[in-house]
Amino acid sequence: MLGRALGCSRIDIHWRLHRYHQWMALTDLNQLRTFVVLYELRSVTAVAERLHVTQPTVSYTLRRLRARFDDELFRREGHDMVPTAKATQLFGPLHDALAQIDATVNETEAFEPAGFNGQLTLGLTSIGEQTFLPPIMTALTREASRPHLQVERLDSDLVEDGLTRGTVDLAMTVSMIGSPRLWRSHVRAVEYVALVSGEHPLPPTGPDMFAGRHFLRVSARGGHIFPLQALTEHGLMQQIVLTVEEYATVPAVLEATDLVVLLPRHVAEVFTGWFPGLLIADLPWPGQSTPVSLYTRREASLTPAQRWFRSLVLAAVRE
Repeated sequence: MLGRALGCSRIDIHWRLHRYHQWMALTDLNQLRTFVVLYELRSVTAVAERLHVTQPTVSYTLRRLRARFDDELFRREGHDMVPTAKATQLFGPLHDALAQIDATVNETEAFEPAGFNGQLTLGLTSIGEQTFLPPIMTALTREASRPHLQVERLDSDLVEDGLTRGTVDLAMTVSMIGSPRLWRSHVRAVEYVALVSGEHPLPPTGPDMFAGRHFLRVSARGGHIFPLQALTEHGLMQQIVLTVEEYATVPAVLEATDLVVLLPRHVAEVFTGWFPGLLIADLPWPGQSTPVSLYTRREASLTPAQRWFRSLVLAAVRE
């Protein structure tokens, strides 16, 4: 019976029982769910609101969990409840076990995209917003689905944390994240080019094409580190005169100056569509970067809505 509930084989369920017997003997599902949600939200108040219980109930449950695992589990730092190393170790297995139970309970309810109006959160860089949101929104319209799509600005260093905590449902980045807690799929290759104003074109592609020119550089916070690496490797760092945080400002700045920027070809093509006076030039050295990839939690941890949204996004943005 338990094997069917968890969707596991007999051997697998015995292994799970061997590993979790102490947890399940002394704690119930409500306590484990409180732990998982607190890890995700980092706030006792938010957990109480999510689980529809009182804050004292959450605090009492946390005391019992601390006693059971002989660990503080969460330390208060400012307004956040920050997990200990022990809590981080426990989160993955407990989250996956609860997700399997929830999926089994809800599997008889077929997911219907049409009319779905729940919230989904998508992590994108500023480049991603400009290049991927239009086809994604078009695909949602075709499905007659109107979720509240919340786009979060992606910081490449925080992708894994956001996905595992559940604050982000899907994320797209060029950063390579080799975490066993995440599922990854290739979206598209990335080739870098130079972009300039048509009033200040570059000479034909060659080793000296950037002689005497100055560069605009965009922050690598979203994971696009190739431009900085290339400028450093080819001795062009001293020619950077402007650094900005967002790609959105790039085309207007280029149009008004003689600056050069290195950026992905697919983004340059979007910008030249908006600003026909801009020109694309090939680089004199290899311009291939790591590909754009889509990341989610592992398959067993996804809700039906997340699985559907992942499939829709992949179909909309793949090459």
